[in-house]
Amino acid sequence: MIRKAVFPAAGFGTRFLPATKASPKEMLPLVDKPLIQYGVEEARAAGVRNMIIVTGRGKNAIEDHFDVAYELEDLLQKKGDGAQLATVRAITDMADFFYVRQNMPLGLGHAVLRTMDLVGEEPFAVVLSDDVIDSKVPVLRQMIDVYERYSADSVLAIQRVPREHVSRYGIIKGKRIAEGVYEVLDMVEKPKPARAPSDLAIIGRYILSPAIFPALVKTRPGAGGEIQLTDAIRSLAGRERVLAYEFEGVRYDAGNKLGFLMANIAFALKDPELGPDLRVFLAKEKKR
Repeated sequence: MIRKAVFPAAGFGTRFLPATKASPKEMLPLVDKPLIQYGVEEARAAGVRNMIIVTGRGKNAIEDHFDVAYELEDLLQKKGDGAQLATVRAITDMADFFYVRQNMPLGLGHAVLRTMDLVGEEPFAVVLSDDVIDSKVPVLRQMIDVYERYSADSVLAIQRVPREHVSRYGIIKGKRIAEGVYEVLDMVEKPKPARAPSDLAIIGRYILSPAIFPALVKTRPGAGGEIQLTDAIRSLAGRERVLAYEFEGVRYDAGNKLGFLMANIAFALKDPELGPDLRVFLAKEKKR
């Protein structure tokens, strides 16, 4: 059973400056919820109860968001606004939250390594809140099903990307064992298109064996002095069963401005209150 999910959230969010100068990127609103809440809700819907969030300097708003807001709840109760009160309380009640600091931005691998004592000796999930995925079945739930069905040690979410974009991702070399499921033979971090072993890119969802922690300890820093999670997973592929899974769903890369805007429009169009008026507005804009 996957009981814990790790959310790396210590980065500076430089792609969104100046909006993220004093506010965490993870708290940018996607329609009416912050980015990180979508990831937490996905993990909770997949059966995960314990959320471990890796924070850094200036990230207090994340902790405040998932904490009890006594004054706000009291205000809403006095106003008789039961619907909003229930919405606010549901955020705190959805899971148990734990926090650990990443004092220096030394890469995704380092962020995961910081959670070693909290995770312990059990498999766990990693969710990157930049990747917002709209799917009928939560992507993490899909991955857990693959993890259990094929007795895997680790499972990576993957998606086919254009060849000219492979240098933005970790790319796997895999052997297909079922529809959308691959045995990972090797992987390369951000290869040039000519050297990429495939067009299957690793997306921000992972189920990892606890063996990843000693592997991360042994992983040497790469470019920019960062410890790459991909390098550590690669070292496990020859010793454990690492699978990759082409998930079902639409992914929005909310880690950049265009992807963030596209996600906002897509989710707002699905909203029963916002959707109709937004469609009218977009139709008018198209005619200009």
